[in-house]
Amino acid sequence: MLELRLVQGSLLKKVLESIKDLVNDANFDCSATGFSLQAMDSSHVALVALLLRSEGFEHYRCDRNISMGMNLGNMAKMLKCAGNDDIVTIKADDGGDVITFMFESPTQDKISDFEMKLMDIDSEHLGIPESEYEAIVRMPSAEFARICKDLSTIGDTVVISVTKEGVKFSTRGDIGTANIVCRQNTSVDKPEDATIIEMQETVSLTFALRYMNSFAKATPLANQVTISLSSELPVVVEYKIAEMGYIRYYLAPKIEEEDEAANYAQPAQNSTAAATSKNGSKKNDEANSKTRAVKSELVDDSEAAVAIKPKAKTKTEAGADDDVEIMDTKPKTEIDDDIEVMGTKPKTESNGEAEVMDIE
Repeated sequence: MLELRLVQGSLLKKVLESIKDLVNDANFDCSATGFSLQAMDSSHVALVALLLRSEGFEHYRCDRNISMGMNLGNMAKMLKCAGNDDIVTIKADDGGDVITFMFESPTQDKISDFEMKLMDIDSEHLGIPESEYEAIVRMPSAEFARICKDLSTIGDTVVISVTKEGVKFSTRGDIGTANIVCRQNTSVDKPEDATIIEMQETVSLTFALRYMNSFAKATPLANQVTISLSSELPVVVEYKIAEMGYIRYYLAPKIEEEDEAANYAQPAQNSTAAATSKNGSKKNDEANSKTRAVKSELVDDSEAAVAIKPKAKTKTEAGADDDVEIMDTKPKTEIDDDIEVMGTKPKTESNGEAEVMDIE
């Protein structure tokens, strides 16, 4: 039996709004310690990790660990039916196929309940190790959201650079470039307005702005956002949830397109060199060289490659040696001073050229 009672019903609504556009379907895992979710976006570039500890609920009952698969879009629709001041209760039976959402008004004069069908979702729970990051930036969440929104009007990617000067957000697009620098500022009246930078090494990484704007939808959950950067790790964008948990977004850095183009160009050069070498080998006038060239052509042709059977010796090659075994092939042609090769289609070259015979 699962039963969760959350006085701040609006909190759950904000959580769903911050992840539903990034993840469509996900499993919510409930245990004695809390209510959690881990899921990746459809392109497997970003990962979302959510934790709501049991201490943050007014009432929390979970008899055994349970995993509930839900469509986040449908869940968000049901939570929109709750008022911002309503108390939200979530109920589910062990082994059941539905989940119940109950909304109570603060004055208890209105109670609503909605049932939603659960889904069977195959997903792997990834172990995320604790890591030390080269740079950690703490800044107002509203300022971070404003920066991502402004830069997305100029370009599609953002370069986040952390140096002694501060943290710089820059982008480049068809209409021009933009650079926004935030310096460390701790002398403020409100702690949530401070910008704190902890740097061990300078870091500069590129990310897709559309994902950063999706992460910024969690801004209503927290006044501050923490951005952890390291050159060999995904960036972590974390929002604390009212002292009862957190929502973390992990995003892999964007790979430079120039490196990909160089990797694609190298195999093409190798293929051109191989084709040139193969064509040059056909110019050999010796019979043995002709045989090798024909075999090489049949094997290297990727579109019509066939297995070459061992060539049978003809009576002309065997000569008078009675110990040599003669293998009969069908069809077989004996021509003085010519060479027999088996391939795919009959073809004959005149003027002393090698005879090529193909058997389908």
